[in-house]
Amino acid sequence: MSESKSMILGAAGTRLTEDEKSFYRDERPWGFILFARNIEAEGQIRDLTAEMRESAGRPDAPVFIDQEGGRVQRLRPPLAPNYPNAAAIGEVYAREPEAGLRAAWLMSRLHAFDLARYGLTADCLPVLDVPVEGSHDVIGNRAYAHEPEAVAALGRAAADGLMSGGILPVMKHVPGHGRAEADSHKALPRVRAGIEELRARDFVPFKALRDLPMAMTAHIVYEALDPDNPATTSVRIIETIIRREIGFDGLLMSDDVSMNALSGDYGERTRAILEAGCDLVLHCNGLMDEMRAVAARVPELTGKARTRADKALAALSAGDETREAQARAEFGSMFAIA
Repeated sequence: MSESKSMILGAAGTRLTEDEKSFYRDERPWGFILFARNIEAEGQIRDLTAEMRESAGRPDAPVFIDQEGGRVQRLRPPLAPNYPNAAAIGEVYAREPEAGLRAAWLMSRLHAFDLARYGLTADCLPVLDVPVEGSHDVIGNRAYAHEPEAVAALGRAAADGLMSGGILPVMKHVPGHGRAEADSHKALPRVRAGIEELRARDFVPFKALRDLPMAMTAHIVYEALDPDNPATTSVRIIETIIRREIGFDGLLMSDDVSMNALSGDYGERTRAILEAGCDLVLHCNGLMDEMRAVAARVPELTGKARTRADKALAALSAGDETREAQARAEFGSMFAIA
């Protein structure tokens, strides 16, 4: 991988402007992310992802998207079908676990088919948050279930479905967004649960899937872990909980740096995210002034972060047949498609 900086950036529209091309060429983001504003037509998406990679100077620069199904789905008909939300998959699992696992795998395998043909390489899925009674519906039916073991099982099937189609999964939002009583896009949520309660529920799916190549942090204060800083900017949470207790040693990206849960200007937010131990800063909205402020504080991707990034991209280099064989070995004939 050629030199790049520790950030993932968005773009303003359906094609890159000359200003954006010049900026990306100078600042060399490691990856990009698309939203609904960037999506218009089949050929246009392929052209946009190609422009992004060309401007970054790396043909392997990953392009991310949030394609969960349900209300969080950037590709819509006719570009991709409207898929059910995670809770609907969880309902199938509750009635018949094997059928639920097959449904989770198949839906992600279909996501992979949709994304790959447009030049997309990573999906911010699976959602491993475990909601509790009274929590904000920002997660809601985006979660597979209210039982951590079910979330872990379905999350594993979903991740395997993506990887079997050559798409990189990103588990979110570590160490768990399910208890949040506010939407972190708009305000800073605080979770008051004790450490043992968090261990018994919230951490369980992330610990079960700690071998996945990528994860996204939660902009949430966990008072029992660090009463002063959200997980994204907490050295204590990233080092002690995410890296050691949960055991995740993959590539760790922040949730969107422009969300209102974070405080300070964009330079301060970026510095805090990287100093806490995140490998990559995510900026989504494509606003040039904000991207410039982020880029000014982002270093080259080096050391352990570079090693993790290389390993994540290498996970995409294994052939589809190998990944399909691994999935069949683990889950048997349930994934046979007539």
